Amino acid sequence: MNSKEDILFRPWNELQNLQNHKLHDFITRHLYPFSPYYRNIFDENKIKPKDIKTVEDLQKLPFTSKKDFIALQREEDPQKKLAFLLQPNKELIKKFLPKSELIKFFSSRIFHGKEYLENCLEKEYRPIFLTATAGTTNLPLPFLYTSFDLENLKVYGSRLIEVFDIKKDQRVMNVFPYAPHLAFWQTVFAGFSGNIFIISTGGGKTIGTEGNIQTLLKVKPQYLIGVPSYVYHLLKTAREQNCNLSSLNCIALGAARVPKGFKLKISKFLDEMGASQVSVIGTYGFTESRCAWAECPTDIETSSGYHSYPDKEVFEVIDPETGEVKGEGEDGELVYTNIDARGTCVLRYRTGDLVKGGVLYSPCPHCGRTVPRISSDIVRASNVKNVQLSRIKDTIVDLNTLEYLLEDKEEIDDWQIEIVKKCNDPYEVDELILYVSLLKEVDKEEFTTRLNQEVCSSSEVSFNRIHFVSRKEIQQRIEIESAVKAIKIVDKRPGV
Repeated sequence: MNSKEDILFRPWNELQNLQNHKLHDFITRHLYPFSPYYRNIFDENKIKPKDIKTVEDLQKLPFTSKKDFIALQREEDPQKKLAFLLQPNKELIKKFLPKSELIKFFSSRIFHGKEYLENCLEKEYRPIFLTATAGTTNLPLPFLYTSFDLENLKVYGSRLIEVFDIKKDQRVMNVFPYAPHLAFWQTVFAGFSGNIFIISTGGGKTIGTEGNIQTLLKVKPQYLIGVPSYVYHLLKTAREQNCNLSSLNCIALGAARVPKGFKLKISKFLDEMGASQVSVIGTYGFTESRCAWAECPTDIETSSGYHSYPDKEVFEVIDPETGEVKGEGEDGELVYTNIDARGTCVLRYRTGDLVKGGVLYSPCPHCGRTVPRISSDIVRASNVKNVQLSRIKDTIVDLNTLEYLLEDKEEIDDWQIEIVKKCNDPYEVDELILYVSLLKEVDKEEFTTRLNQEVCSSSEVSFNRIHFVSRKEIQQRIEIESAVKAIKIVDKRPGV
């Protein structure tokens, strides 16, 4: 066990006490004094920061969502755009810090000089780096990091390496797209913190799939990390070239969900290229958290859940309709709170991610870590669509269910769903169209009938049309070589 990370094995009651202490400390000493947005939220709701002493006390506060960020980004005043950023100054320090902290503050100034104190504040609070949301559903939103946050990014990276069980003499290949994107930079900082050799290629957009295959063959990494759709494309292309990838023993996937059927497809490709019994691990993260969490290695059929960091954050699971906090293991929407951050900070942030199986607090049966584990069965709420399949009423369609079904089909190579208006008439009913490439020859009429029957039984809808296309066309449609994430669902309805 790495002594630095003993904290992840402490009894849960100790971790709870630490979490509550850090939550109270963060809100009273950093968030309320220095966040314009949250200071206003506390004051408007007549909530005293000192009254937030435990995780349960968070329920006194309203939620934050992406809509709040978008509203601020549309403000003309540049300062209002930065309302989520911690912004200390001399006046706020005097006004809000406890007397004991003020004594330390001014003692530092007396003994070390004004410049020393300003340098300390600048290092802790001055933004020097950013990542941004991919902008697949809205405009890209930047999240700022200070030196303090970058050190935390290294801590998270070190923990990921511990959970993955990467050894010092092993090599990692990072094919996340090179961009101001959390997944890419979390992987880079993991290498820095763990003293691990990681080659970052930038994915298909930077050196192309052929360049990535040649890098795989030359570097012979034990770990391959990237977006599921691009890793699938890369390995499938390598298989077609009869490549030997026997050096690989683990695939880590992030920035998109990883269904069991998808893991099985990846495992089958690797087995055919000499890499048998490879672990396929999912990771979970989002830009607003500025970190990522991982499953620990298990067999393909099993997920340990994502191991969280209770000394750095709080997770709640709520009913997405009522906002009621759910119990252990119950389904709901994930809500995230920073408790050890600077830069852009969020409190009770609604992720829009729906988790089946919620959060578990029992020790992991696979690695023994005692931290809360988030179920890996996570779907995006934004993929639940209102579609008018008749002129009479709307139907709620959970496209996440269709995604699971399509990914699990062994006949399917890749796919894209389009939602359109019939005959391109904005007043007509909606239609679901599937574009699909196949891994093997099938009776297309029989396959269409069988697939629509399964789709109908799982979601009470069916595809109006299924177009069988070449692998090249589907790759162009989902922008596998250029997009940060493959574009699998496209809503072409006007005004949506």
